Parts: sequence; structure tokens; C-alpha cells
Amino acid sequence: MTAVIVGVRGHCAHCDITFELKPWQLNAIAINEPFDCQYCHKVLQLCCPKQLKQFKSLDNLALLRPSMIVLTCAALLVALVAEWIGLISVIGQLNVSLVAVLIYFLTLRYARHRQHMTLTLQAINPVRDLPVEQLTPVARARLGQG
Repeated sequence: MTAVIVGVRGHCAHCDITFELKPWQLNAIAINEPFDCQYCHKVLQLCCPKQLKQFKSLDNLALLRPSMIVLTCAALLVALVAEWIGLISVIGQLNVSLVAVLIYFLTLRYARHRQHMTLTLQAINPVRDLPVEQLTPVARARLGQG
């Protein structure tokens, strides 16, 4: 995930607290890695496939702002050249420019609206996958052989 994502909140289903997710927590959700709740210290993970799909779709919005800037600048330049050549009047050029800027701001407002979401995080029982080298001393200690 990129640093432009703001407004993504997490709701712990165990302690019923909603909090702003930090960038490392967003990264953990993106790679489907559980993390601890900062309030109740339970291990949380995003389990809802619908919310996970909505969260992953935020990647598509990362390049929206730069591409809209290029598109708006191109529309303004085309309108200026068309008015300079005489294809449209000054009023027509002004109208095209205003519509381009309006579309720019409406698109960015929609993108910001899509970025604000609250993800319901479920408490899970963590199953830590340890390598065999680390499991052997644990097993020996539990069996009284160490």
C-alpha cells in the first residue's frame, strides 16, 4: 500500500474499539498477516472477503491523482490551442477549462470518499509456523528430555 492512504480505520470486534490504522498495520492487512490490537492485545486479522477486496482496490486509486493532473493539463492546453487557432471562442475555451477543472475536483473527491473505510478486524487464534530447528528444543523441554 502507499502512503497516500489516509482515513482507513480498524474496528476490533473483540474490544469494540475503532482506531486509525498505522501504515505497518495497513501493510500487514495487505499481505494477510495478523497483528496485535493496541488496546486488548488480541491477535487481529481481516477475515471478511468483501472488505479485503474493497481494501485491495485502494491500490488502483494510487495513480489517480497524477493521471488526473496530466489529463486536466492536456485538456487545458488543447482548449488554449483551439482558441488560439480560432476553432473555438474565448468563452468556449473558458467553458472547456472550467469543465476540465470541475471533473478533476469531482474525481479526487470521489477517490477521497472511497478511501475512508472502517475494516472489521476479527480476533483469531494465532498458529505460529516455527521451523523444525526451533520446535525441537520446545518439544524436549515439554517432554522432560532437555
